Amino acid sequence: MIPKRILITGGAGFLGSHLSERLLDEGNDVLCVDNFYTSTRRNIVHLLQHPNFELMRHDVTFPLYVEIDQIYNLACPASPIHYQRDPVQTTKTSVHGAINMLGLAKRTGATILQASTSEVYGDPEVHPQTEDYWGSVNPIGIRSCYDEGKRCAETLFFDYRRQHNTRIKVARIFNTYGPKMLPDDGRVVSNFIMQALQGKDITIYGDGSQSRSFCYVDDLVEGLIRLMNSKQEFTGPINLGNPHEFTIKALAEKIIKMLDSNSKIVYQSLPQDDPAQRKPDITLAEAELRWNPKTTLNEGLIPTIEYFESLASG
Repeated sequence: MIPKRILITGGAGFLGSHLSERLLDEGNDVLCVDNFYTSTRRNIVHLLQHPNFELMRHDVTFPLYVEIDQIYNLACPASPIHYQRDPVQTTKTSVHGAINMLGLAKRTGATILQASTSEVYGDPEVHPQTEDYWGSVNPIGIRSCYDEGKRCAETLFFDYRRQHNTRIKVARIFNTYGPKMLPDDGRVVSNFIMQALQGKDITIYGDGSQSRSFCYVDDLVEGLIRLMNSKQEFTGPINLGNPHEFTIKALAEKIIKMLDSNSKIVYQSLPQDDPAQRKPDITLAEAELRWNPKTTLNEGLIPTIEYFESLASG
């Protein structure tokens, strides 16, 4: 197979760094673009000496001029703490970033994949969520910069396809976890592990009955690559996530048990627009990509916990 020149925006982030490793292992040339707003060089420092890896500090809200075969557009803060820190910039990253990367794909003839999100479904009135569900999103809430930014990016992708015949792929990514998550990103898996490791109370917002589906990062990366290389006429949007559902309280209890921690569970009020349920219907991914996640939550938590333990001891 001929190696491809592949651009990953947000390539030093949690997902981007794992994707970079996988694409390099397959013999491709990888251009990692990141402004390091929420990313860290620690994630990709071991790749800097790789002959097929190149790192460029760049913000996707500005145009980029490179020659490329494929684009994975992953750039955007993805945790509420980070995307609410500068909500205007979050919207710019999703919208201006999409315009700039779509323009690059149009010029080069590259296939471009958008890392969209299950947040486009908002607080869903349909469960599990299917790709034909249009969502229940608050357009003026504190999460809207991310939710509506990603929804607008999807609009742009499909308009570029209709207007310019750009080769697009759109993945709606559900909760993903694994090594290289930031310890302070406010996501539930990293929060609970760090609190348990430090012997602190584990904080649950709400009564813990809200549910999530947790996909291990290696499974998610496999899905992204299969989508990118799927038949040209298949665009998505397509759900990528693990359909096994857990309550937040059950996750907290599982992590306490795995770490043999003395942490106690405490409850605080639920943030605005926090969805009560989140579970992907992956029927389309199974049919079109022959993809479904293989890693159980227990199996995925083991290396994730080991990673956070290494950070705490290092």
